[in-house]
Amino acid sequence: MVVAESKPVTEILEMIKEFKKVVVAGCKGCVTVCNSGGEKEVGILASELRLARKVAGNDLEVVEYTCERQCDPEYIEPLDDLVKDADAVVSIACSVGPQYIAARYPFLPVFPGLNTVFIGGAAEHGVWKEYCQACGQCIIGDFGGLCPVARCAKSLMNGPCGGSSGGKCEVGKGTIDCIWHLIYERLKNLGQLSKLENPWGFKNWSTSRDGGPRTMIREELRK
Repeated sequence: MVVAESKPVTEILEMIKEFKKVVVAGCKGCVTVCNSGGEKEVGILASELRLARKVAGNDLEVVEYTCERQCDPEYIEPLDDLVKDADAVVSIACSVGPQYIAARYPFLPVFPGLNTVFIGGAAEHGVWKEYCQACGQCIIGDFGGLCPVARCAKSLMNGPCGGSSGGKCEVGKGTIDCIWHLIYERLKNLGQLSKLENPWGFKNWSTSRDGGPRTMIREELRK
């Protein structure tokens, strides 16, 4: 899932300081799972904004809305009625959401209420870790199902750098697992250590961000 974290309320208040009425729009997708942009967070942020502006003597009207997914145009259509007399929208989805809303309402200011951080998964309740860098060429099948691109601090493809100790990466002061240690142990358990004998060439980054924004087309779904 896409992992995102809340921007400081002071930063959001600064963005909307000129406005009297805003829509706070949440998303029931990834940001709900990581407790940063779902219905509950919409309510909390709306209350914080109202209270802060009331204390400042400059009341703010806030409309609350949470859609299924802000990354699908059909799910943001219900905003049409809500934004008619609003001055701006604060989106607390991943950064796709505010960009879709901005595209739908060309003359309405749209602001991000979250910082999108990475593609990851839950390590424990309240803790999410990065597992994927969306490089566009998944190679984890050759590394025991573990990703050296996203999970090695240096994205090394041919083993550890020599800076790891006790299975921990030198980056993070002992808090980050050395992915190459985990890859070695995993392949040993699978009886596939021979996979490490063939050196990898240069990674093809053309499927990542080289060449600009990427597009995926499934022709059978377009019909």
